[in-house]
Amino acid sequence: MPTTSALHHTATDWGIVAVFAVVYLGMFLGGLPRLKLDRSGVALLGAIAVIGLSGLPVEDAARSVDLPTIVLLFAFMVVSAQMRLGGFYGAVTRRVGALPLSRNGLLAALIVVSGALSAVFSNDIICLAMTPVVARLCLQRGINPLPFLIGLACAANIGSAATLIGNPQNMLIGSVLQLPFGGYVRQALAPVLISLLLLWLWLAFGPGARTASAPEAAGRPFAAMAEAPPEEPAFDAWQTTKGLLVAGALMLIFLFTDWPRDVAALVGAGLLLLSRRLHSSHVLGLIDWPLLLLFMGLFVVNHAFETTGLAAQAVAWLGTQGVHLAEPGPLLVVSTVLSNLVSNVPAVMLLLPHLGGSGAQAGAMLALVTTFAGNLLLVGSIANLIVADLARQQGIVIDWKRHAVTGIPVTLLTLAVVWGWMRFVA
Repeated sequence: MPTTSALHHTATDWGIVAVFAVVYLGMFLGGLPRLKLDRSGVALLGAIAVIGLSGLPVEDAARSVDLPTIVLLFAFMVVSAQMRLGGFYGAVTRRVGALPLSRNGLLAALIVVSGALSAVFSNDIICLAMTPVVARLCLQRGINPLPFLIGLACAANIGSAATLIGNPQNMLIGSVLQLPFGGYVRQALAPVLISLLLLWLWLAFGPGARTASAPEAAGRPFAAMAEAPPEEPAFDAWQTTKGLLVAGALMLIFLFTDWPRDVAALVGAGLLLLSRRLHSSHVLGLIDWPLLLLFMGLFVVNHAFETTGLAAQAVAWLGTQGVHLAEPGPLLVVSTVLSNLVSNVPAVMLLLPHLGGSGAQAGAMLALVTTFAGNLLLVGSIANLIVADLARQQGIVIDWKRHAVTGIPVTLLTLAVVWGWMRFVA
């Protein structure tokens, strides 16, 4: 970048840049050293700081938030909460576990179920609901839970990329780039299915398969895991049916109509909140409010950073060097690196302003790569951390080394699938 560019920026601009850097350091670290702040707290305080520094009117700050994304995310949190309170996820997992399948057959079934459910109900929710059940299932069968739990996290991440509602970053990409729901599914479905198959092959026949009958490898013998099983909502057929009907109706609306997705989802959430048996406070208590705050804070911080012009200058300079972010190669590399540095949602927020007008293919590439890249490292995805934390409560240790045995090769293979599909087929 030309060295003279710095001369054209004010002290306020550089103050905003400093806040931006601190916020994204917090995204990388998961918080800030010596402070009781998580990523959401860092993003919120960053938004407050840039408003104070720049004198940005609160109304303008609010307009920088992509409200359709926030509404869509909230609405599907309500749908997922309905399904969780109805005991659906645990019931499905137990039903799969009761099938007379071999170890590899059971692994395949769980990968398919978690991947399919994540495409509709969000990867984080699926991991939260299914992890304790999968752990106990392995206890009952006397098999090593590590491949099943790591496979659950990876399959949830991969499966969530199949639709524009499977994870928060896809919702954001679909909303900002105005991607058609059905068109995206047609582009993403094949790479997702191939990637789920590769995940199963690696777990069934790769290094993890050699410890299939060694439960002690997970951290301690299985017998100690049954001491304090986590509580689960009992299966409620009526509440589950309500949730499935709303989710199914929304999928049909998204696929076959041009009704705004955020409006349709909000209406569906409203219908679910009208209940004589599930108190609205119970449903709303399962909403991930910190994630919504994270989104809103980052929207404001990124908007303030964009107003400095430094991001546009950096992208223009890269263009003069022959690096164009909308092209498949650079987009794949930059998306993968950023997703593992600052997490996939912040990475998408950073990249989206520079993909405007690039078309549906660039949007699909960004959605697939940032989602698949979350499997590379244990800290690369919230779904991974959810599984690791819940597994630890069951006495199962999933550290970065154990995760890397599956995460690194599976991520490299699946990113190669995305590259090949988007470059030569789609």
